[in-house]
Amino acid sequence: MQGSLLLGMITNGKGAFQMKNIQALKIERYFSSILISETEGMSKPNPKLFRKSAFELGVPVGECIYVGDHPSNDIKGAQAIGMKTIWKRDSFWERAEADYIVDDLSEIPILLGMEGRKC
Repeated sequence: MQGSLLLGMITNGKGAFQMKNIQALKIERYFSSILISETEGMSKPNPKLFRKSAFELGVPVGECIYVGDHPSNDIKGAQAIGMKTIWKRDSFWERAEADYIVDDLSEIPILLGMEGRKC
């Protein structure tokens, strides 16, 4: 994988509540796009959310990789517009039809061939 990595977030939930959670975790600076369903007036798996995220990042949907833990809202939603998907296995769901499956988010840089690389 060449070039820099851009991160976007799409989350279902209440706008102020979700943003406070993101800010409390001090992770908002890592994301070039953050879309919250209430603020956007639509929820995952609506394809418009996934397209808007890719547009805000300036990346064609076919070059996006969506990481999620919900088989339908995340994985099927992203796949519906042509994104590659990584399912973060969740004990609540038995399985997901994703392109890749990980048990821990730390596996993603290895999967993408970016191990040891700073983005």
